[in-house]
Amino acid sequence: MRTLGVVARGIRTPVIREGDDLVNIVADSVMEASKEAGFSFNDKDIVAVTESVVARAYGNYAPVSAIAADVKEKLGGGEIGVIFPILSRNRFAICLRGIAMGAKKIYLMLSFPADEVGNHLFDEDLLDEKGVNPWSDVLDEKAYREKFGYQLHPFTGIDYVDYYCQLIRECGCECEVIFSNKATTILDYTKNVLACDIHTRERTKRRLIAAGAEKVISLDQILTAPIDGCGYNENYGLLGSNKATEDSVKLFPRDCQTFVDALQANFARSPAKTSRP
Repeated sequence: MRTLGVVARGIRTPVIREGDDLVNIVADSVMEASKEAGFSFNDKDIVAVTESVVARAYGNYAPVSAIAADVKEKLGGGEIGVIFPILSRNRFAICLRGIAMGAKKIYLMLSFPADEVGNHLFDEDLLDEKGVNPWSDVLDEKAYREKFGYQLHPFTGIDYVDYYCQLIRECGCECEVIFSNKATTILDYTKNVLACDIHTRERTKRRLIAAGAEKVISLDQILTAPIDGCGYNENYGLLGSNKATEDSVKLFPRDCQTFVDALQANFARSPAKTSRP
């Protein structure tokens, strides 16, 4: 009777840099690890490679100035609503810099008490204590502060409301923050909207358009084509991007199937294999 389930091994590779031959690096690293640890491959084994190193090796980077140019082109460069962003220094703050550089004023609408992936602005029990209904109430910054004060993230020590507002203003853009879980609330402030939610973005856009929005795009519609030769992703745009430097983002890699095919072909040629992973 089989008693052993799935076994996962982390494979150490050299540091991956832009332009590296990732196919050979991955294949060689896996084969060396198999020799060192004494394991072999079987049918249906899987070699997983993170999208981060694929994008890094392929050089799929873009400066915040490119984000700014695309936002300005698609939303007009004036007043825009930026709604439902996640609370993240690495995943969204660098994108917000570019967005702010491409607008004159941002109405920043945050969901509360948490973003869609569970990062909390404050403890949800405070909603009951303060008598706030998150499904119907809309708060401006003054009302938010009066009820919830300055809440710091337990791990980063950041007040994300203050952090995002300061970041926007440092880019020379005006900022007004709103707290609402209803997408159409933003239309009381502006008709041009950037929907920053991830899993619900298509529904959000449909609801905004039906309610009278004039221009509505989502993060996957920014940097879908190169601007001045920078990186891009035709399918996901800024979705899946990460901070690379203070002035650039690393985008989700393009044409991953070509990489997978090349990697499989490399393993198939290797004399050290027992079967192709």
